[in-house]
Amino acid sequence: MFLVCCYKNSILFHNFQFSILNFYRYFCRMYKAFLEKLFRRKKIEPDCMKYLVVGLGNIGAEYEGTRHNAGFDVVDRLVEGAGGTFTPDRYASKAEVRWKGRTLVVIKPSTYMNLSGKAVRYWMDKENIARENLVVIVDDIAIPVGTLRIRAKGSDGGHNGLKNIDALYGGNNYARIRMGVGGDFPQGHQIDFVLGKLSAEERVEFEKMVDAAVAAIKDFATIGIERTMNYHNTRKKN
Repeated sequence: MFLVCCYKNSILFHNFQFSILNFYRYFCRMYKAFLEKLFRRKKIEPDCMKYLVVGLGNIGAEYEGTRHNAGFDVVDRLVEGAGGTFTPDRYASKAEVRWKGRTLVVIKPSTYMNLSGKAVRYWMDKENIARENLVVIVDDIAIPVGTLRIRAKGSDGGHNGLKNIDALYGGNNYARIRMGVGGDFPQGHQIDFVLGKLSAEERVEFEKMVDAAVAAIKDFATIGIERTMNYHNTRKKN
């Protein structure tokens, strides 16, 4: 009889221990869930009034004024006209200007052209900017000097800067302004051509195009990409 009672008591004690253990595990799970909910960072929605404007080019005095630095020329004029200044920052020189209630974060990647995607990805994340609020300004040898083309998305067209942005940022679904720099060069001399400087005659047309690109950026931030394309995508006039 004594043995039977001991056996029953041992079973009850074992069940009690098991219940306590289950309760402890349940409490731990609930407490962990409570802490995660308490300290979980809420997802911050992108600021729809903030834009990233990226001018592509190569850093260094030897590249200033070259066809390949058309993107730098545009954002320089944009920032200068708004009374802003560029300061060195991570992966880029950066400026911030205001236009009709919008904030334009303007960068010139300092990574060299082929690694421009690092700067774009970093600043898009840091500034929490929506993909539809990104515009990249780039030179294009397939377009005559003085003509710009605006696209909501598209291929890289063989441009190494756009290739790297597509690869690191995950696709080509972002706006771009293509600056025509002409393509009158012998076969095999493309690098020399894009790293060369415009003639005096070409420079006149180029400067007009830079002003048009600045206006297009402002329109992009206020009236959207579709209306901006409709307004600015015109052929060069003779």
